[in-house]
Amino acid sequence: MLHLAAAAPIALAAFLASSVEAVEAFTIVLAVSVVRGPRPAILGTLAALAVLVLAVALFGPLLGAIPIHGLQLVIGVLLLLFGLGWLRKAILRAGGALPLHDESAAFDKQTRTLEAGASNAAADWIAGVAAFKAVLLEGTEVVFIVLAVGARPGLLAPAAIGAGAACVLVAALGLAIRKPLARVPENSLKFLVGTMLSAFGLFWTAEGLTAPFPFGDWAILALVGAILIIALVMTAYVRWLMSRAPAWA
Repeated sequence: MLHLAAAAPIALAAFLASSVEAVEAFTIVLAVSVVRGPRPAILGTLAALAVLVLAVALFGPLLGAIPIHGLQLVIGVLLLLFGLGWLRKAILRAGGALPLHDESAAFDKQTRTLEAGASNAAADWIAGVAAFKAVLLEGTEVVFIVLAVGARPGLLAPAAIGAGAACVLVAALGLAIRKPLARVPENSLKFLVGTMLSAFGLFWTAEGLTAPFPFGDWAILALVGAILIIALVMTAYVRWLMSRAPAWA
């Protein structure tokens, strides 16, 4: 039986990270549906999902040929960079140095862009490509997250379940309310997800270097706590800097 200390954080990290990506993709797909109707939105989404499934089917088996420690090292470093990137932006936004991400504003911007070409004969094609690109880009990040946090043998299933649940939940909520999920606290999610992905990145990197942390998988929780404390301190520091020099904002 898979150790709960390893499976639960993996599923949660994949769920939260995939939720952010799914919300961003849904915002654009919804804008396409509102302006040009559901057909280009659905066709673009299905085409992107087909490309993702094909890519996973073609390249997924190749991962099994890579030595596990080498795979963990590469993915650990990439995951650490990915997580720190999210955490950096979340800290700057929480500290007031960057504006908060607004899904309603993103929806309005995408809608205006699509409406500007509404009289064009190729407008449906452009709208479909917009939906395709959004789902493909965000979906690629979801696939990377699943492969990264599930790098250890036996953890790919909980990572995939977490990511799949997030995508289904966002899609269901979006279809139910047919509005941008603007009330989702995206920056808070990115703050937490950045912390978790950074912790997993450190953990996998250490295992890839055959230098495991003490207490095994329980060390992940300690890493999450330590990185979260550091991030909160840095957020407070950024707020202090912004209060001293508001012109920097």
